[in-house]
Amino acid sequence: MQPSLKPANPNFSSGPCAKRPGYDVNKLDLSVLGRSHRATIGKEALKRACVDTARILGLPEGYRVAVVPASDTGAMEMAMWSMLGERPVDVLYWESFGQGWATDISKQLKLDNTRILSADYGQIPDLSEVNCDNDVVFTWNGTTSGARVPNADWISDERQGLTFCDATSAVFAQTMDWTKLDVITYSWQKVLGGEGGHGMLILSPRAVARLESYTPPRPLPKIFRMTKGGKLIEDLFIGATINTPSMLCVVDYLDALTWVESIGGIEGTIARCEQNLATVAEFVASHQWIDFLAQDPAIRSNSSVCLSLDLAPEQVKAVVKLLAEQEVAYDIGAYRDAPAGLRIWCGATIENSNLVALLPWLEWAYTQVKNTD
Repeated sequence: MQPSLKPANPNFSSGPCAKRPGYDVNKLDLSVLGRSHRATIGKEALKRACVDTARILGLPEGYRVAVVPASDTGAMEMAMWSMLGERPVDVLYWESFGQGWATDISKQLKLDNTRILSADYGQIPDLSEVNCDNDVVFTWNGTTSGARVPNADWISDERQGLTFCDATSAVFAQTMDWTKLDVITYSWQKVLGGEGGHGMLILSPRAVARLESYTPPRPLPKIFRMTKGGKLIEDLFIGATINTPSMLCVVDYLDALTWVESIGGIEGTIARCEQNLATVAEFVASHQWIDFLAQDPAIRSNSSVCLSLDLAPEQVKAVVKLLAEQEVAYDIGAYRDAPAGLRIWCGATIENSNLVALLPWLEWAYTQVKNTD
């Protein structure tokens, strides 16, 4: 039978993601709108975005945070083009975005001494093969594959290289050992449900030392430059952005950070993600026609949950379309490069009650499509 209860919020997209519970754009502090980001009021808002991020995430002393252009992608490109090339590079990928970094490093930066360690969707490479004396580039959580690294234990405390971590669907969702990470990037539109277009770049003291001691043998566009005269541009890490940011997006991000603190900080957001994953796992365990793309629970994402169905690709598309037509789930088809299936965002802004309401609709839609066939 068709379920009677629908999710109060059908937005299960993996990016941009659902806004936080209770979000109301009319309640944002809009006093900064129409003002220059170089004015005191603008600088204070941007500085708060950096300072509050460091405090809420519990970053180690000496780690720096900046707001940069072009989302997580911009932050990663900025870091790779500015710092890679001093030593060999190990690139890990098991989904489309990580593969993109490998392509950029090998074909755009054209770094010869590059080793690529890859795995199929739903799996991760053998982490014991990583050489931490090389620079290491990896995605903590594969947004398009639903697979993540289980922890940072594989990263050596005595490493000579830098670790570059694309953490866009992991920050605020998963426990991360910051001491093992030198460059961390993410975007506002993932776990916190913020707006797009801006990236966050976090640098360890080791990453700063690389920037100040290494000059890459390539031209750097203005939006990538983090040093001047061989020294870090410190103002960048207290809110003096390289280009003009959207101050509306900035105050939206600040609103999200305030919400994080109101639910217990990152422990609260991680707990919400874990609860959502557990709800989906219980459903999957009781239905034979659906399964996780990541078979190993140790590497299974609790934010971008990817599922496979015992249907042909066209039938899966029919399920996705049917759910959207019923206004119970929008944008939950698998990423275009991933195996056919569903990708349900289970990040911290997703209310568990909405997920509970969605799952019977999955079964209904599956049955409708299967019986039609």
